Order: sequence, then structure tokens, then C-alpha cells
Amino acid sequence: MPLLLEPFASDFMLRALIGGSLCAAICAVVGTWVVIRGMAFLGEAMAHGMLPGVALATLAGVPVILGATASAVVMSLGVSALARRGRLSHDTSIGLFFVGMLAAGVIIISHSRSFATDATAILFGDVLAIEGSGVLLLAVALVATVLVAAAFHRSFVGLAFDRRVAEVMGLRPRLGQILLVALVTLAVVASYQAVGALLVIGLLLAPAVAASSWTVRIPVIMALAAGVGVLSVTLGLLASWHLGTAAGASIALAAIACAAASGLLRGVIRRSPSISLPSPGDRLPAPSSQKAVRAHA
Repeated sequence: MPLLLEPFASDFMLRALIGGSLCAAICAVVGTWVVIRGMAFLGEAMAHGMLPGVALATLAGVPVILGATASAVVMSLGVSALARRGRLSHDTSIGLFFVGMLAAGVIIISHSRSFATDATAILFGDVLAIEGSGVLLLAVALVATVLVAAAFHRSFVGLAFDRRVAEVMGLRPRLGQILLVALVTLAVVASYQAVGALLVIGLLLAPAVAASSWTVRIPVIMALAAGVGVLSVTLGLLASWHLGTAAGASIALAAIACAAASGLLRGVIRRSPSISLPSPGDRLPAPSSQKAVRAHA
């Protein structure tokens, strides 16, 4: 037990644990919908697309959260604008902006001779450097995420089943899509300092994947994913403390390991005839009918 508690006696480790856990909770709520809707590519693109804003903010000496937010907003607006024109698919629009923003970020970094340390923090995070103000911002972001997810739960469910049926039922799927992209943006920006631009997708996806093996109820998936995320943060920080590894990478790897362990355990339990677990066919998206939407909404 002292081996587990000793690292968190340090103030910076305790702040990292609290901040990382808040990030995990945000990613659990948003990541559940990312997994259900198949929006992993958008999350990855958002994470890489904020690189130029973060680089410019670092060079200008302003808070990097502002640069990350600005880049993520430009990315989301640009993707939406291209998709609305109808000539390009949504994935193609994401891919174009993803590569363009990433290339711009690399060019900005390459023009700075003293950017090596800052670039490492941008790409892989620095959760151990989270300050009290950062923890407060993450708490506010978590509250906002939960409120939006709860208020527009029915719209998100409608999007997961059938957009046309959701429109007929008055679930405002267009607004739901905008808000869902905004939540992905918020989660990516909020988790940037913890795991960095390259690894944030692991914290966004892995806990939700691990949780979805055990239930088909969306709120339960979110709660389980939050627990898996907090466990991943704790294990990652302990590994970083005792093994001297990078904290952000350790957290991301712990999340992936939890998802793999969950899948293996589920496979073992399913072989037992006395235990009934939900099958992949029971999960969203399900048949597009008003009855199905009402059942999950």
C-alpha cells in the first residue's frame, strides 16, 4: 500500500492525479459517443489539427489552451464547411484539414531553433506540470461536458440510429451533430496537457471500448469508462514514478492495456454458459425505427 500511496504525497503528483482523472471523466462521456458514432478519425484529426495553434501560442508566450482552442475551432468549422458543400465526403474533408493543419504545425515548429522541449510537451503531454488553475479549468470543462451530454442525450441517440427518423421525431439531429463535434473538440483540448496531441485519442477511445464490452446502456458505459480512465491515469502515473517513463505515454498505454484486458476477460466469461453478456449485435447503431430511438433515448 505505501508503494501505491507514496508518489501521491507530492503536490505535483496529486495535482496530476486529479487533473488526469478529470480528463479521463471528460473523455469517458465524449468517448462513448465517439465509439458509438464511429468518430475516431475526427478525434484523431482534432488532436493533430490543434498543433499549429499550440505552437503559435507557445512562441507568442500566451496560454497554450487558447491556441489549442483556436486551432480546434478552425478545424471543426472548416470540416463542417467542406462537408456542407456536398462535393466531398465527411471523412475526405477531415483528412484534408487534418493533413493541412498538421503540416502547418510542423512548419511553425521547424522555424524555431529552441522548440525541442516545447514540441515534446505538445506531442506527448506534461501531466506532471498541471497547476491548480489547470485543475479548475478541467473541472469546469467536465461540468460543461456532462450538462451538454445530458441535455442533448436524445439528439445524440437519434443521430446514432437514423438522422431522418430523429428529424421526424423532433430530436434536432443537426444541432446534435454540431454539439457532438464541439464536445469532441472540448475533450481533445482539455486532455492535451495530460497526454499530448499524439496520444489523446487513446484516452478518448480505450476506456469507452473497455466499458462497452459489459453493457449496452449508454449512461452505464460512460460511468464504467470514467472508472477505467481514472484507473489508467493512476497506473500510468505510478509507472512513471517507479520506472521513470513518460507520464502521458504511460497513461495512454495503461488505457490501451485496460481495453485489451477487458476484451480478453469478456471472451473468457462468454465461454461460461451460466453467464449472459451483451453481444456486439446488441449495441448501437441498431435498426432505424422510431421505437428503437425511443427505447434508447
